[in-house]
Amino acid sequence: MGQRGAIGSEPLSSAARWKMLVVLLATMFMSLVGVSIVNVVLPAIQHTLGATEADLQWVLSGYALTFGVVLVAAGRAGDVYGRGLIFLAGLVIFTGASILAGFAPDATSLNVARFIQGLGSGLLNPQVLGMIQQHFHGAERGRAYGALGTMVGVSVAIGPVLGGFLVEGLGEDFGWRSTFLVNVPIGLIAILLAIRWLPKPLFTRYQPQVEKPGTAQEPKKPAKQRADLDPVGCIMLGLAILALMIPFVVARDIPWTWWLLPVALFLLAGWILWEKNYKTRGREPMVDLQLFKIRSFTLGNMIAGFYFMGVSSVWVLVAVYVQQAQGLSPLEAGLVGLPAALASAWSSHVAGKHVVSLGRKLVIWGIISALLGLFSTMLVVELQAVGMVSIWWMLLTLSFIGLAQGAIISPNQALTLMDVPVANSGSAGGLMQTSQRIGTAVGLAVITAIYYATELITGAWHTAMTVGFVAITIMVVLTLIVAIIDHRKGHEFADVLGH
Repeated sequence: MGQRGAIGSEPLSSAARWKMLVVLLATMFMSLVGVSIVNVVLPAIQHTLGATEADLQWVLSGYALTFGVVLVAAGRAGDVYGRGLIFLAGLVIFTGASILAGFAPDATSLNVARFIQGLGSGLLNPQVLGMIQQHFHGAERGRAYGALGTMVGVSVAIGPVLGGFLVEGLGEDFGWRSTFLVNVPIGLIAILLAIRWLPKPLFTRYQPQVEKPGTAQEPKKPAKQRADLDPVGCIMLGLAILALMIPFVVARDIPWTWWLLPVALFLLAGWILWEKNYKTRGREPMVDLQLFKIRSFTLGNMIAGFYFMGVSSVWVLVAVYVQQAQGLSPLEAGLVGLPAALASAWSSHVAGKHVVSLGRKLVIWGIISALLGLFSTMLVVELQAVGMVSIWWMLLTLSFIGLAQGAIISPNQALTLMDVPVANSGSAGGLMQTSQRIGTAVGLAVITAIYYATELITGAWHTAMTVGFVAITIMVVLTLIVAIIDHRKGHEFADVLGH
């Protein structure tokens, strides 16, 4: 059964829901390829634009910062003004910024374009989760999240290989520019399909339909509510996230930014007080803090944060190691992660079919697969250092981490948002993605620092790789502990309900 998506709108048919999902997946594909493709073309950008190391850092960090800062506010804006409208705005901004990046005359212009790209991606991403949450239900929702996970795996697989292929085939200058311009035709098609296929009206917020007491006939029209974006709450949380992320992103070049961490905590505490007071006054807060009383939502956010804090660094360390220590080309470096990304796409598809029936068991088995991949990759690195095996054995060992990605990320999204009211799904989805982004920023900063410090002290790339993977393993073990707690708590609640 469909669910009413907005005031006065009819339930979506099955065909309409899946056509909508095609638009969402195409857009996510574009935005995710835009992230993964950049990692392998940084040297080409440096050579052709004369970019400094700091410039290259901002090519990655500028996108991550604006993306992370606007996520929750964008989710709330979708809840208030209509998810389709905010999605379309983000899609237009991202596509336009891709054009600016592709024709950037210098590093500064490129970084401005990347900031704008991050803004567009941050606007549209929470709407994807919100619309899936709103229009798909039960096992069908699990399949929709599985399709999303499959698209994530495919885009991650294609990105580095495509980037390496474009640079080698078209030359450094036109090659790296093409990695941004490739978004433009996809974006234009997605804009046209969004206007045609997204639920109408685009400009109306979600409103639950309330039936008349004692009858199952015509539902009452909900009272028209004044849009309340809670701008002060949006600004306070945005500044808190910005202050929290900046030190982990740029402190290597600007050490004084570590002083922003206590500022972030102060702003976060002030935001919590503001949100509580805002609701007490009868207004609609940016985030209903009652969400954190939902066990699956709170623990699911912890799982996302810990997991991304660890595993996001795997692909960075592997890319650096195989190129700097093993002398592989950017295209070969992309191929190293290809089987893992394809395994992620496959396991996402399978996980989507079983997430409702297996629940957190699926996530736990995924985490165990990640640990197997981490340990076996460390073994390959150490054995390769003494000439016993080829580095290409990593294609197999990293595939276990790929399988884990598909069994963890999308299923965790589905399980985390399962009990969240649909009216709050945009801001809730934004919060979950913010957990992922903060986890990624913190993990990359800490684990890459450990990696380079180990190499500097020991002079051995393989030792640095092993120590870095040990740090990642610690975060994955913490993820496993939280997932087991959530699984056991879920059974306790089920037992109580059963009685």
